[in-house]
Amino acid sequence: MPSMLPALLLISIIFIVVSPNGAVGSSQFSAMFVFGDSIVDDGNNNNLNTRAKANFVPYGIDFNKGPTGRFCNGKTIIDFLGDLLGLPYLPAFTSTNTTGTNILNGVNYASAGAGILDESGRHLGDRFTLTQQVQNFQTTLNQLKSQMNAEQLSQYLAKSLVVMILGSNDYINNYLLPSLYPTTSKLKPKDYADLLINCYTQQILALRGLGFRKFVLAGVGPLGCIPSQLASGAAPRGKCVSFVNDIVGLFNQQLSPLVDQLNANHSGAIFVYGNTFTGFTDILNNPRSYGFWVTDRACCGFGRHQGQVSCLPFFFPCLFRDQYVFWDAFHPTQAVNKIIAQRAYTGPPSDCYPINVKQMAEM
Repeated sequence: MPSMLPALLLISIIFIVVSPNGAVGSSQFSAMFVFGDSIVDDGNNNNLNTRAKANFVPYGIDFNKGPTGRFCNGKTIIDFLGDLLGLPYLPAFTSTNTTGTNILNGVNYASAGAGILDESGRHLGDRFTLTQQVQNFQTTLNQLKSQMNAEQLSQYLAKSLVVMILGSNDYINNYLLPSLYPTTSKLKPKDYADLLINCYTQQILALRGLGFRKFVLAGVGPLGCIPSQLASGAAPRGKCVSFVNDIVGLFNQQLSPLVDQLNANHSGAIFVYGNTFTGFTDILNNPRSYGFWVTDRACCGFGRHQGQVSCLPFFFPCLFRDQYVFWDAFHPTQAVNKIIAQRAYTGPPSDCYPINVKQMAEM
């Protein structure tokens, strides 16, 4: 039946991919779609009118493609997770073309400065908020509809992985900036966390309504330990800014119950909580066991803890980057990203609840 040939070829294309090192293998999900902020942005901000950009050296100094817009010296968590899943580097949404020839393995919609709330990060300039990222996916969805029939598309989306990494900017570029945002004066930390969770839930369910069935919802890391917060002088020497970690914890504490609620209310879908807070904290508390020697200052930056001025064009970074936890004032090194990705992939429920990504792939 000749008419079936294009469909069979399409299915083959979906499940056979070329990994970054050139090897051909079978992917564990049909695709991966990423919604997030600068932790996982891979170039969506490059052409925006914003101060949140990383498409210049020394960013990408250890990445085989150089400075691409990744806020890291090398690979992001998503790059490493893709390696583990047998998927190639995902294209940034802004680089996808109208024919959709490069979107079958997934797309990255993450944008530096973006938050769960539309207002978060606005002082940095343009960015794709979570609301806009979900809208951008609908553009991709229209492209996919032109490449497969309704049944194929439904199976493809159901077997795709959605990774959502947001919330950091709702704190460091909103709630913790009372001179620029009114949220601190209007809402107590618990009420603010409630607001974030409610808004987050709406967008998660919007994506489920568009066909996705497998979600990883990552928590916010220990923001009180990043160099920019240490540079504020609000913590004793050798300690993190505890009140920042405490208010971030209120958001994280609601993600696990949210996952339980979503799993109970939406049969046929699986929602997982990625406990990045614990993962980062474990590294910071036991750095030597992971090969790290520097935990309290950035590899690339200037001023106190190298966190007062973040990594600027042509800054000279540290030489032994794999020994540093933090690359710049806000972001981890690729050495940390690799550990976090591996814990999400094969970790116990304390890392990834109720199951890990590898177990999700087998469902």
